[in-house]
Amino acid sequence: MEIERGTRMASELFSPLSLRSGQVLGNRIAKAAMEENLAGDGQLPDRRLTALYRRWAAGGAGLLITGNVMVHAAALTGPGGVVLDDAAPLEPFAEWAKAGKAGGVAMWMQINHPGRQVQADMPGVVWGPSDVGVDLGRHSSRFGRPVAMTPAQIEATVARFAVTAQRAEQAGFDGVEVHAAHGYLLSQFLSPLVNRRTDAWGGSLENRARMLLEVVRAVRAAVSPAFAVAVKLNSADFQRGGFDADDARRVIALLEPLGIDLIELSGGSYESPAMTGRPADTRTRAREAYFLDLATDLAKTSPLPLMLTGGITRRDTALRVLDSGVALIGMGTALAVTPDLPDRWRHGREAERQLRPVTWSDKALASSASMAQVRHQMRRLARGSAPRPAIHPAYALLSEERRRRRALRRYRAWLPASLGTATASRPL
Repeated sequence: MEIERGTRMASELFSPLSLRSGQVLGNRIAKAAMEENLAGDGQLPDRRLTALYRRWAAGGAGLLITGNVMVHAAALTGPGGVVLDDAAPLEPFAEWAKAGKAGGVAMWMQINHPGRQVQADMPGVVWGPSDVGVDLGRHSSRFGRPVAMTPAQIEATVARFAVTAQRAEQAGFDGVEVHAAHGYLLSQFLSPLVNRRTDAWGGSLENRARMLLEVVRAVRAAVSPAFAVAVKLNSADFQRGGFDADDARRVIALLEPLGIDLIELSGGSYESPAMTGRPADTRTRAREAYFLDLATDLAKTSPLPLMLTGGITRRDTALRVLDSGVALIGMGTALAVTPDLPDRWRHGREAERQLRPVTWSDKALASSASMAQVRHQMRRLARGSAPRPAIHPAYALLSEERRRRRALRRYRAWLPASLGTATASRPL
């Protein structure tokens, strides 16, 4: 029986997946996006990111998706973020794409705008659909106070997504994933808690989805038909009165006619960090495959293939996800700790270690520490070292804060020069 199940596992997990664009993924395992915070000088990818993705390319996944690449130089999730706009040189991105595609792996770039999720000490802009700040209780002051975007700023941001996608294709990437989850700008427009507009960009779900739909239309028009376009969407925000599974179902239906290849399902935001297994609404928490129940329900009606990310670490869990009707398994943390996990699964083995759990009662602080632990593993992989999953979360968090301060000094020095070369197409 165990041999039979292992054979089935290999057959299903390592079968190809054909997408609408004509692109064929080699298997059903994807390295999901994780924010690396490894930008070099000029907010560009350097040898660390190429080394990291070359390592993942050798690990057996069929698809690698980068951490979020920012479409607006004055709006970053953090000072170590990579920026690809109309002024960025393409050669560093071409090297990054080449590294990720080694061995025939598909390489997609996740493209993003943070909106209001920008820390208060960052230069640049803090925008949102409305002037509703991030509510993290006693940690709320960590984030800047957003200003509501004007229609002109919304339209300029839509254009920025298209420019970044077009340039990603020119650099040799195989596709892009538009980030509309985790409380970033496009997710903010979708949320009735954050989007309180009364114009054409707010109100009904159709209006709240307008910016996402316009971004997808602009991206699809800017790239070739063979270039993959995906969307990362929350299955739910896990906040009472927020974006929920019924909303997700309706948005998927709205996206289907626009030439989308894939929807990746995740969940949560900085306010309710369900993507790290710690949602504000604890009824939704699960030990593995955090969003599987919601994904199973959405898969019954979805006209597009779905990818599920969040808490998948074992082969049996991956098989349960495929059995639910989901087409692609997304893994982040698991591949930061065990970069060759897909190859291990192919040969009937599991990961030997997992990250030290963070059990702090402060959910916001625990989420930050969990992400710092993951980024610590990525930095080690980038320099050719073995992961160190036993690192204490407090040490990881303090170490990351030191690196962040150095990156912030560099970003503060770089941004004015970048904006000084801006053309009329790159207004603040």
